[in-house]
Amino acid sequence: MTNNVKMSLAASALIAMATAAAVPGAAVAASGAKEKCYGVALKGKNDCAAGPGTSCAGTSTVDYQGNAWKYVAKGACEKMGGTLAAHKGNAKPMPKKG
Repeated sequence: MTNNVKMSLAASALIAMATAAAVPGAAVAASGAKEKCYGVALKGKNDCAAGPGTSCAGTSTVDYQGNAWKYVAKGACEKMGGTLAAHKGNAKPMPKKG
């Protein structure tokens, strides 16, 4: 293999890794049945949607921000105390018993 081919392959691999890192929510959503769960993400750990003044993934400003969501397994959100729709506040989620 020539050096040009090796460099081209290395550059392609770096671009692919950077693209995947830039869209973490999309990668998670594609990996199985997931749902957006609001109010469960820790500060800076949301997958997207964190309200005005934020851009997307990793931009939540407080733990359990009600308008920031994280992808979770389908059916798990409400069990862990989150909601399927954005809400006000940032109260710690209370998991449902049973």
